[in-house]
Amino acid sequence: MTNDTHIAVLVPLAIGAIAVLGTIVIHALALGATVNFFRYERRAGRAGSSALIDFVIVVLVISLVFVAHLIEIGLWAKLFVLCGEFREFGAAYYHSAVNYTTLGYGDVVMTASWRMLGPLEGADGALMFGVSAAMIFTVTARLIQTRFEDLRG
Repeated sequence: MTNDTHIAVLVPLAIGAIAVLGTIVIHALALGATVNFFRYERRAGRAGSSALIDFVIVVLVISLVFVAHLIEIGLWAKLFVLCGEFREFGAAYYHSAVNYTTLGYGDVVMTASWRMLGPLEGADGALMFGVSAAMIFTVTARLIQTRFEDLRG
């Protein structure tokens, strides 16, 4: 491997690592907001008090997580524009969403110098979706435990 090849791989990896770190921060903020929101609802006596309120809590948590994912996709899209891969943010956002969700349509392909960002974004999205699923599951489980005494053991 030549020195140019090392640089061609290392630069996108380093820049992609910064984007991954950004998405981790965004997701950590969403996780913190979810924890604080749930604690507030529990202290107020609303969590677990009725099926409708629990439904609203779950919908709000899922909505918050979904918005976090949309922002993270936008972060990657902005990176693609800054790297010169796309002129229009809309096209970059579409490409980013395809990568982040691991769909991998392949209808839009980045240049060889930046294509390493695609698999990095896919891995990042898969990890962030896993965190989201865990967060939603935990909130749902806590609501069930709070509402039904026989499940608190």
